[in-house]
Amino acid sequence: MPWSSEHLKWFSDNGERLTTSDGKEIEVWEFNHAQDDVVLSAWARHFRNHYCLDTDIDFLRGKLARKDYLNNIKFPSETSKLGPGIRAGDFGEILVCDYLQWLLDCWVPRVRWSSKVVRDESPKGSDVVGFRFHHKNGEYSIEDVMFVFESKTKFSASTVNRLQNAINDSAKDHIRIDESLNFIKQKLYEYREINQAKKIERFQNPVDIPFKENYGAAAIISSDFFDVEELTSSDCNKIPTTAKSKEYTPHPNYGNLKLLVIRGANMMQLVHELYRRAADEA
Repeated sequence: MPWSSEHLKWFSDNGERLTTSDGKEIEVWEFNHAQDDVVLSAWARHFRNHYCLDTDIDFLRGKLARKDYLNNIKFPSETSKLGPGIRAGDFGEILVCDYLQWLLDCWVPRVRWSSKVVRDESPKGSDVVGFRFHHKNGEYSIEDVMFVFESKTKFSASTVNRLQNAINDSAKDHIRIDESLNFIKQKLYEYREINQAKKIERFQNPVDIPFKENYGAAAIISSDFFDVEELTSSDCNKIPTTAKSKEYTPHPNYGNLKLLVIRGANMMQLVHELYRRAADEA
């Protein structure tokens, strides 16, 4: 299988916690990545398969070399105006998927990034959606949980509070989750993963088949740009009603909203290295 969790050993929860201006706890995790060729290569393969499965690439690339197909068609550009930011965003979303799957024991369908039409754009819908079934056999339970996370990255100098951005976007997830679930189900059906597609149905009818909903806002931040004062100024009770509005409303899922910061050194350098390996080692 192309998927790997070896890089998850670089995650560390040292117990560091911050508090937002409205009293919400922020978990701060470290991501202590290292120059380990074995782990990085496994991670690069895992990462590449989010955009194009290794089993499909030889058909899709036509006469292009695998490396050229990935670098010029599938992966966000390293050098265009928008590409580096999209690279960082995709990286952050996939890392949060990994966090949900292997640290929170969720099932996280990986269909979002391979479906892009324009490589230097972010996909629409909720960033990361994961599911945890109370019964291992998949039998429905009111203890089943759906996790919906928004992810933002800060790998360069900026005055923007990316955690607040993630909180603001998370406030929209209760509106767009139906479309996101349909998208995931449709893609799984197209891949002929029928049993997995049927699992999504369980979360499309919360009235007749109740389950728990947990929402999250995650900021993945390079250590040089980690600012405690900025992060603690975040406010989950102050969500703009529109993009430019001066009117505010509380987060609609305040009571079950998780705030997460992942901090690591030289993160943009790591992002480019991961994309390079993913293409070179295809």
